[in-house]
Amino acid sequence: MQLQFVGCGDAFGSGGRFNTCFHVTGANVNFLIDCGASSLPALKRLGIARDDIDLILVTHFHGDHFAGLPFLLLDAQFTRRSRPLVIAGPQGIETKLASLMEALFEHSSKTKQRFDLSVVALEPEQSRTFGDVKVTAYPVVHGESGGPFLAYRIEAEGRVIAYSADTEWTETLIPAGRGADLFVAEAYYYDKIVKNHLSLKTLAAHLPEINPKRLVLTHMSEDMLGRLGELPYRAAHDGMVVEL
Repeated sequence: MQLQFVGCGDAFGSGGRFNTCFHVTGANVNFLIDCGASSLPALKRLGIARDDIDLILVTHFHGDHFAGLPFLLLDAQFTRRSRPLVIAGPQGIETKLASLMEALFEHSSKTKQRFDLSVVALEPEQSRTFGDVKVTAYPVVHGESGGPFLAYRIEAEGRVIAYSADTEWTETLIPAGRGADLFVAEAYYYDKIVKNHLSLKTLAAHLPEINPKRLVLTHMSEDMLGRLGELPYRAAHDGMVVEL
């Protein structure tokens, strides 16, 4: 099984990076974690077959994590996709997705898809299984608008992938990431403490409690990108593959 960083940038495309989108594949799984506004061109750039994707997990409704879905769904219509697709995310996702599609492509939310599309709301601290993928959602803290906000602990093919999503430090990141084979964590700033985002300094202070087998940093600001050569942890870049 592997995770590829289709996009690991922030909302502002710092460093010229695409918005958040991770692609996970294995013997029996093929899914995305988040689908930011730039995800369709990023997927095409990497030659990833969109019609093979079975599941998209959305952490929250900010454009750099969510706004790629209308483009992906429209693309699926033109490629004559027939494979069923599940989109899962926080409470309210069905209404949010319909509103977004109407804002970007009028009447698109009412277009009959050529394939079975299921939109599923996930409950915090409850698990849901999609085929061979088990997802447990944890509430995180990322402001007032664009939520609810969820971190994910994902179990598939004997491996655990955890993703912090965008959040300030919150204790729910401990059970979400504990002992994960791969913990993908936001590190927006190096040591500056701000509301709604994680700094590397804060994350590092709690890593002994989380104790992941591997850590990869994502969603970095220009402040972090300017320090890539001195970071003590591995940092993501667009196109990077992590084998699990």
